[in-house]
Amino acid sequence: TQSTWGHLTLMAATTPTNPRLVCVTGANGFVATELTRQLLAKGYHVRATVRGSTLANAAKVAHLTALRTEFPDATLELVAAELLDDGAFDAVVQGCFCVMHTASPYTLNVKDPVKDLIEPAVNGTLNVLRSAANAHVPHVVVTSSMAAVTDSPKKGHVYTEADWNEESSETRNPYYASKVRAEKAAWAFVEERAAAGASVFRLVTINPFLIIGPEPGDGVNTSNAMFKDVLEGKYPALMDLSWCFVDVRDVARAHVLALERPEASGRFVLANDAIHMKDVVAILRHKYPEHKLPKRNLSCRGGTALTKLGSYFQPKGTGQYLRTNLGRVCLLDCTKARTQLGMTFMPVAQSIIDTTEDLRTHNKLACEVTAVAATDIEGALAAAAAEPSHEDASASAADDTDAASSGGDQ
Repeated sequence: TQSTWGHLTLMAATTPTNPRLVCVTGANGFVATELTRQLLAKGYHVRATVRGSTLANAAKVAHLTALRTEFPDATLELVAAELLDDGAFDAVVQGCFCVMHTASPYTLNVKDPVKDLIEPAVNGTLNVLRSAANAHVPHVVVTSSMAAVTDSPKKGHVYTEADWNEESSETRNPYYASKVRAEKAAWAFVEERAAAGASVFRLVTINPFLIIGPEPGDGVNTSNAMFKDVLEGKYPALMDLSWCFVDVRDVARAHVLALERPEASGRFVLANDAIHMKDVVAILRHKYPEHKLPKRNLSCRGGTALTKLGSYFQPKGTGQYLRTNLGRVCLLDCTKARTQLGMTFMPVAQSIIDTTEDLRTHNKLACEVTAVAATDIEGALAAAAAEPSHEDASASAADDTDAASSGGDQ
């Protein structure tokens, strides 16, 4: 059989010995844990890789081993594999029908962007892909990111799978640079093998925006930490920031659908429509009416100017993110995911409340938070809609400070 990506005709590899065997890399990660859970629920045999030091610590893999109890009729193997060790995945992927590569560093602030972010992302991806190709694995799904699609959203532009981030670099949003370079390296690997006449797997990349949702274990990932910080009072005011959230359960489901729908090809953008920070807090206020949440609104030109100035006193990565995203709204078209994968997306208010309830009920917050008895999603949405729009809020703020907002985006 043959499948097509872009202008290439890719020859599918030979059928492996176990059509129900799936390898998931970086299985202790946020997306990978939920992906492993969903695969097991559908009866797949999952070979999940983690670092050797992680596997040696029972507490760090407890949330994965618990899946064996949740799905006693399924098979879960936990295997040690170091992402950057050449050939570390050669034996791991043998006999697999699909490799789902999720492992990649995710942090905004690092000492050495090249060594800590870019090289691990690119070299780790190529290491896994070489093993998959050598083992004649027919399907590979790579967890990429919207960071590979855009750095700082351009006003009025609707982003699709055709867009690539051409702005990020070692010095500007290096995490974004790591994602776009890793994904481009994956597609180049496929192109080069096809051009040489070698058998090659069907590659699909999943490009989610900001992933949130319930998280097993005691940790709090970078995305969910934003809600933790809001609830713990670390945000003194509302900033002019908007996010396109997507639930981790939807992201995992997209990976499974990409495997099960052989006609699916190329890249898939995943996200809900953008929601402003003001509306996020309105949803939280509806769920936690007694809790102190930020009210002062800096979503005006003067407020944004002050926020940009303050960003230079933040860690470098955080400051760059603020300066390149304040006042920007990302417009996305997820038609391809809806049509080719059959995706529907969980309402963003549901994802936000599920995330914060996970933080609250699993003692991940440094403060007491009392919730209303019922989770009224429609009420939360109505409460957010009833708030004054951020364009109108703080209209009386002094705009004479706007000149300061012309600071650079670096």
